[in-house]
Amino acid sequence: MNARALALAALGEWRRGRRFADAILQERLENSRLSGADRAFTTELFYGVLRNLTLLDFWIGLLRADALEDASRDLLRLGLYQIFMLRTPGHAAVFETVALASARRRSLINGVLRSAQRRVAELETAAQAAPLATRRSHPQFLLERWEQAFGTEATETFCEWNNQPATVYARINPLKISREQFVHDYPSSEALPEIESFVRLAHIPLDAVARGECYIQDPSTRIACELLDPQPGDAVLDACAAPGGKSGLLGALMENRGRLIACDRDPRRVKALEENLERLGVTIARTLCHDWSSGQFSPATFDRILLDAPCTNTGVMQRRVDVRWRLQPGNFERMQKEQVRILRSLVPLLKPGGVLVYSTCSIEQEENEQVVAQALEEFPFLQLSAQTVVLPFRDGFDGAFAARLIRVS
Repeated sequence: MNARALALAALGEWRRGRRFADAILQERLENSRLSGADRAFTTELFYGVLRNLTLLDFWIGLLRADALEDASRDLLRLGLYQIFMLRTPGHAAVFETVALASARRRSLINGVLRSAQRRVAELETAAQAAPLATRRSHPQFLLERWEQAFGTEATETFCEWNNQPATVYARINPLKISREQFVHDYPSSEALPEIESFVRLAHIPLDAVARGECYIQDPSTRIACELLDPQPGDAVLDACAAPGGKSGLLGALMENRGRLIACDRDPRRVKALEENLERLGVTIARTLCHDWSSGQFSPATFDRILLDAPCTNTGVMQRRVDVRWRLQPGNFERMQKEQVRILRSLVPLLKPGGVLVYSTCSIEQEENEQVVAQALEEFPFLQLSAQTVVLPFRDGFDGAFAARLIRVS
């Protein structure tokens, strides 16, 4: 199976099922024999089509008025993405896409794609005049939310950000190697001067990842851990820890001294959490499969608690490319209830004088400021001491929110 065929198969699986795009792609790439270059091309095709789904379907509607079966639509999306976004030479884009079609579909796919080749300028002009939801392939209800919260210009900039391939960053693990040594060993990595311990990567050094010398994560993920500021010897709880990026950083900040409990409710994610922490050399961590709807810990157990809460992921749509197509207007209220429920379970576990950091990778007020406000109202002994918001269209990193709450005596 070549790169285009694998991308097409992944699109079909994503359309038919409920699995996330990154899980589908990872599994299919792991089971393939593609070269590194072909793996990258498959990723570009699959994620690129998902990022531009509405626009590609807009062009398909202009090229063919009749109804299309799903398999034909996927083929046309793949071909048009190559023609318009990748600027693949027309004959190659058409020939290779038609070759993927069944015999009865080839004439249709060939005709529509050749028509698109002849009408490139016309179709691009039509796209420029289309509404933002079509031009940038985002659901209208999300655009209305963001325009109200951030303004029209910021919303369009945010959509453009979401449609770009994500920059790859890594945190250098001081438990294994210094950043200076890492940059020396991997000259293609670039240290971020303003952010300690992070580098920008031209490609992922798989051997360094396997040795635990680095962990692939965005610099915005450090903010919650730095606000928590765990000290060597502390008793620390990472309440929703999988897959372990923040737990790994907490262990490093604690210099592997103290006690770190890392929990998640999904057994499969706990296994990944264990593997990541072991690879990173975090020896003070104990992992638990735990759902916060039930109690397990004694009151006033922890000096510091991190709740990196389940959320809608609207701050990381550049990386979670299919999130925009899964969200519904009611998700924000539902997630807020879940976040508050977990927070209520955790507050009693905090020692007097202890610190709880609430964080998400959402940019929505319902999941961020409103949850903090509700916590402060319900627990008058909590005090807000700091709050940080990262907005991709303003700050150039994944979206993130973190609030530091102190339990006063």
